[in-house]
Amino acid sequence: MNHLRLFAPHGALLVCLAAGSAHAETFTLQSPDERLAISIDVAQSVSWSATLDKTPVITDSTIGLTLKGLGDITHDSKLISVDRNSVDTQHTPVVKHKSGTIDERYRELSLRFDNDFGIDFRAYDDGVAYRFVGEYDQPIAVTDETMALNFPAGASTLFPEEESLVSHYERLYVPAKVADIAPERFASLPAYVGVNDINIVFTEADLYDYPGLFLYGTGQDGFSAGFTPRVTEATPMAGSEDRNQSLSFGDTLADTQGERTFPWRVAVISDDDGALIESQLVWLLSRDNQLADNSWIKPGRIAWDWYNANNLFDVDFKAGINTQTYKAYIDFAADYGLEYVILDEGWTKTTTNLLEMNPDIDVHELVRYGQSKGVEIILWALWGPLDKDYQNILKTYGEWGVAGIKTDFMQRSDQYMVNFYEKIAREAAKHELLVDFHGGFKPTGLRRAYPNVMTYEGVKGNENNKWSADITPEHTVTLPFIRMVAGPMDFTPGALRNAHAANHHISHYRPVSLGTRAHQVAMYAVYESALQMLCESPSTYRREPKVTEFISQFPADWDETRVLDAQVADYILVARRNGDTWYIGAMTDDTARTLTIDFSFLGEGNFSLTALRDGINTEHFAEDYKIDNQTVKAGDKLTINLASGGGWAGIVKSR
Repeated sequence: MNHLRLFAPHGALLVCLAAGSAHAETFTLQSPDERLAISIDVAQSVSWSATLDKTPVITDSTIGLTLKGLGDITHDSKLISVDRNSVDTQHTPVVKHKSGTIDERYRELSLRFDNDFGIDFRAYDDGVAYRFVGEYDQPIAVTDETMALNFPAGASTLFPEEESLVSHYERLYVPAKVADIAPERFASLPAYVGVNDINIVFTEADLYDYPGLFLYGTGQDGFSAGFTPRVTEATPMAGSEDRNQSLSFGDTLADTQGERTFPWRVAVISDDDGALIESQLVWLLSRDNQLADNSWIKPGRIAWDWYNANNLFDVDFKAGINTQTYKAYIDFAADYGLEYVILDEGWTKTTTNLLEMNPDIDVHELVRYGQSKGVEIILWALWGPLDKDYQNILKTYGEWGVAGIKTDFMQRSDQYMVNFYEKIAREAAKHELLVDFHGGFKPTGLRRAYPNVMTYEGVKGNENNKWSADITPEHTVTLPFIRMVAGPMDFTPGALRNAHAANHHISHYRPVSLGTRAHQVAMYAVYESALQMLCESPSTYRREPKVTEFISQFPADWDETRVLDAQVADYILVARRNGDTWYIGAMTDDTARTLTIDFSFLGEGNFSLTALRDGINTEHFAEDYKIDNQTVKAGDKLTINLASGGGWAGIVKSR
């Protein structure tokens, strides 16, 4: 082929291909450390594959994007340019979900076709990604996006299987062989695949004006893509009109602009299990901060009401959804240095009238009282009523002086709902309101563009203890390796009523967690959420002052994260730094384990370690724990014992 090579800005290499050339081309893209490699084949269609140290991890996988009236943009299109670029830079995020600085190093290959569309590929040291790019100056209708995601024979999966496209994304992770997933079975993202001791977590980033991606089985060693079509009508469902809908769909996935970038398809890839937790690819692949002023955005801990059903005791008033009860929550938060109290469902007169208070609740007084004690208020709101009048509602909440909102029951990821997330984040920021997206899909990087988006649910969390025995130590240890790879998760840890399976019981109003007390406490180091809940009743916490004082020392953001030891779905040992203090958390599944902490990450000098661990009788009484104090220094090694379903948490301070 005849072509012209030109040097583009910043060292990029631009290859301009001769017009009319259409025969097969193969391109290779390597990660900066050259361990990961992508091979891209362009012929009548486009396919790609990936290797780690020359070991296949993703095999030949065809991709395409079909537009109404234009067909598949990859089919029989002529490749007219290839642009290679590399980046090595560092970012300072507004909210330190994982670290105070984020390094970004990647190599990029950009393909452009003669139909005003193209594809970008990137290779990072910890994963690969691709996205479609439109340079078409007219509106388009996307009718299909095809994606084969194929793996070597024998690949296994932890499959977050869904039952419906109407979903809260609260799933268990089903272990299976990829080849055993039939075509009618499907999963939400992120999902895990294991190939020859290599981990792959597949998800998406920079999701805007486009539906979320689902993975469907093929009955072979791979998955295909599926999406929720564009919703054309949403009818309230009888019996739960305020939050559930019957949906009608159109014949397109998205009606959008032709000049745009599409979501990144992301595969985090590593033979180091801990690297999954340290990865920041979803954030890095998302668009830059859109806010001019970020000074008001403050991570923090929240005293939460709904899990414990407002069950206060040892008080001299009738507890419930009333001003006195929430003043007690504020008092508790102030006493333990927590930044926020949430008013969950029930503070409004009805769930559909978000501007009229329950007669027993005075939000204005709670805001005033909270501010006098250094505690701010966050308000719960159903998404549907909020959507109908969001500009006025959010403006009003800002005028009331509340700190943020928790919007709930979206349970969709079609184009309209994805756009709802962005417009709420943007409008909330205008009124200096933080956002917790509950009852909805996983993080896709919106928190980078709108750093007031602090956390997401999209996780089968502690609230499930109220009606099930699903939240097992196996599940809670799996979450950091899959769901948390996508971003922060509002799991709502901190349960102090703890039991093993043999004596666990389900109680909606006095829920009990599975696993040990130390297992729950360790979550404050292991789980990332810039709004981190304390789910238990303030009265229960006050009866356990030693545990509560210990928990209250854990912050909600981190300057540094180091995974010290980990095995997917089995155990995790992580150290996080905030300022000069290190916080360590260890969790195990139902297998009791002995782990070793290597303190070589510490600086010079001696440090005091305060640790909360499983007690000597934890195997029989899950609430048993012990708090120890000792001195440690860099290079010391400490053996810790975790009971079945157990944990260990430590706070390391300079002496």
